[in-house]
Amino acid sequence: MKGMAMPEGALSDLRVLEMGQLLAGPFCGQLLADFGAEVIKLEQPGEGDPMRQWGREKPHGKSLWWPVVARNKKSVTLNLRTPEGQEIVRDLVRRSDILIENFRPGTMERWNLGYDQLAAINPRLVMVRVTGFGQTGPYASRAGYGAIGEAMGGLRYVVGDPSTQPSRMGISIGDELAAIHACMGALMAIHARERTGRGQVVDSAIYEAVLNMMESLVTEYDAAGYVRERTGPILPNVSPSNVFNTADGKLILIAANQDTVFRRLAEAMGRPELATGARYATHSARGANQAELDGLIGEWTRTMPLDDLEALLNDKGVPCGLIYKAEDMLRDPHFKAREAIVEVPHPEFGALKMQNVAPRLSATPGAVRHVGPELGQHNGEILGELLGIPAARQSELRAAGII
Repeated sequence: MKGMAMPEGALSDLRVLEMGQLLAGPFCGQLLADFGAEVIKLEQPGEGDPMRQWGREKPHGKSLWWPVVARNKKSVTLNLRTPEGQEIVRDLVRRSDILIENFRPGTMERWNLGYDQLAAINPRLVMVRVTGFGQTGPYASRAGYGAIGEAMGGLRYVVGDPSTQPSRMGISIGDELAAIHACMGALMAIHARERTGRGQVVDSAIYEAVLNMMESLVTEYDAAGYVRERTGPILPNVSPSNVFNTADGKLILIAANQDTVFRRLAEAMGRPELATGARYATHSARGANQAELDGLIGEWTRTMPLDDLEALLNDKGVPCGLIYKAEDMLRDPHFKAREAIVEVPHPEFGALKMQNVAPRLSATPGAVRHVGPELGQHNGEILGELLGIPAARQSELRAAGII
């Protein structure tokens, strides 16, 4: 809240080293940083994470994705391919709880930074490893971006309209699901460490994170030979649950598939008999006549402007939702009341609006404390104050391209 001191985040006693780049590993770091963990992001000198350059819109040549995914983190430049850089990593590991990396399997080992080597330095270290296919198995060494994990995990096949090729979700959902699973795994490992005194490896594969969200898709095929297909905006055999047009050319999603809720929708439509007739009275009947029922509802929604329709449905207790874009989120009173979107100072843009921290904790909530840092912004703090490297030695390391 503006003008109020925020309580310490739930993870404020943890120090995290974030290695790797782009999204699958760094989003895990963002989630931990949002709840107060000290996340030290190690970046290649002079270059930094490519996310500093990514994004569809780049005012002043600056990424608008970087301020979000790197928020609340500290940036330290370090050449991990050099013995001197690797020794600094080991010094940081001695003082850290979690290390996140999303390189190909074997990369950390080639740099003499494998888990066994690091655990010998700090047995309490939790090492989070995010990759396309995991640390083991015949595909482990393959390059694996989020899109590939979405395809092999089953998501791409079921997304989109049945008349088109499988679709992308519009966000990097595979990377983000792997990061969320990695974050859960890290916190589980920290919890287990309280009992055992030892850390462990968290192996988060993108394709498995996607697979984990696929409900009963595999089981349906195994037990019944059923293959889920793309269905566009509908949920097959569940009606009504669809997107409908309004009189003013806008869209609304109506989900009234439960018997009692459908009765309320029928009343709102002025056609209560729909909820008692044999064709639509039960969940199974509505599913069997889905297209016909959706057609009737669509004819009705096209007679009313969006605002009137939404008000009527909410008054009748019928679940409905608008198809929001960013501009709708920014003006929505519920978003404002809950501060779901916050404004964060930025050194060049003045202020940036972005999503707030979720979920909400009542006693130790997270917070967006600052946007993504400049490259190497925290070199002095971490290398000098935390590790005790003298300024003269830092200058030598900088001249040698190590920091």
